[in-house]
Amino acid sequence: MRFLIDNALSPQLARQLSEAGHDAVHVRDLGIQHVSDEEIFERAERDGRVVVSADTDFGTLLASRRQRSPSVVLFRRGTQRRPGEQVDLLLANLAAIEVSLVAGCIAVFEPERIRIRALPLIP
Repeated sequence: MRFLIDNALSPQLARQLSEAGHDAVHVRDLGIQHVSDEEIFERAERDGRVVVSADTDFGTLLASRRQRSPSVVLFRRGTQRRPGEQVDLLLANLAAIEVSLVAGCIAVFEPERIRIRALPLIP
């Protein structure tokens, strides 16, 4: 899969996902760490990437956009905070959510579960 890691998460996450065989870049790698969330979405959509973040503003933005892409993986409060643990959590569950990510969804990782909502989100 192709991932765009948001500034709310460590660049190590992108590096470790790449080491696991995925095409992953951090916003800093692209020089867009200071742009708006909307611009990050536009870049992810243009590049065919899934946004990975801990910033809950992305859920709100998805609802207002009413589009099917880009998909978002969101690590919520209480989930693992270390990049290695986040990578392990994502990779352990990727096979189960990959079809949804390709189709367009938000996958919210919480301490006890993963919630998946198909896009577009209808408020």
